[in-house]
Amino acid sequence: MRRRWRRPRALTAAALTGAALLLTGCAQSVDPIERLGEKAAQRVRQHAPARDLAYRHWGLRAPLAPAPNPPARPLARPLAPGTAGPPLPPVVDRVATRDKVVFLTYDDGAEKDPHFVDLVRDLRLPVSMFLTDSVVGPGYGHFARLRSVGAGVQNHTLDHPAMAGLPYAGQRAEICGQQEKLRARFGIRPRLFRPPYGMYDTTTLRAAADCGVSAVVLWRVSSTTGALTYARGDHHLRPGDIIQVGPDESTGPTLKERTLRLLRRVQAEGLTVGRLEDYL
Repeated sequence: MRRRWRRPRALTAAALTGAALLLTGCAQSVDPIERLGEKAAQRVRQHAPARDLAYRHWGLRAPLAPAPNPPARPLARPLAPGTAGPPLPPVVDRVATRDKVVFLTYDDGAEKDPHFVDLVRDLRLPVSMFLTDSVVGPGYGHFARLRSVGAGVQNHTLDHPAMAGLPYAGQRAEICGQQEKLRARFGIRPRLFRPPYGMYDTTTLRAAADCGVSAVVLWRVSSTTGALTYARGDHHLRPGDIIQVGPDESTGPTLKERTLRLLRRVQAEGLTVGRLEDYL
């Protein structure tokens, strides 16, 4: 007896979305959804959540690959016998991880590009903002919006001085003062601190520890108009790199555009963006 031919079942929305996401990490010249064929691509667009297709709106060739599950945060180091005060925080310019992630950090708070807020929201982009009170000025509302869409807010001093060489009282006032400002504005006391210009000394570390800071964050890679500069080591992106996205250029591309150029570079090297606060 011959078997009757059955029409293949229609793909479910979950299967269609999964097919698109399997190609997430590929930096290819052809859009990964388009590779499914015109009819299948139309069905994916109909069923996939809007957030999964936001990358097209922002001009990326593929969605950002999801970051791996964050590692368990290490327990606080115990004090050595006879030691007064908390232990000095580590100074990091990259994270020791095999996860294929890099970390995007932004300093000062001078730039308040509203389209950057949209970018962070649409792509669920985990970024860390190191804020200076005197630079942010009356613009804390902008960073409240960024924080509401997932950005992390961290400490970059009250007035942006070069910290190395300043007396303990002055350094402590700069760090603890901004801790209090951010607590009053957002109800948080940041764990991460970035010294202005990347300059610090042992007094900075002691003051940071006394203000509740668990890590002093520098950077191995910096990005201005899209070009990358490396402070040390290999001249290519590596897993765990902390990237400082440079300050505004009055005649250059916007913060949104600089970030998009950087994201294309990150994807081209087979990496994605992780949340720095999950790793430190």
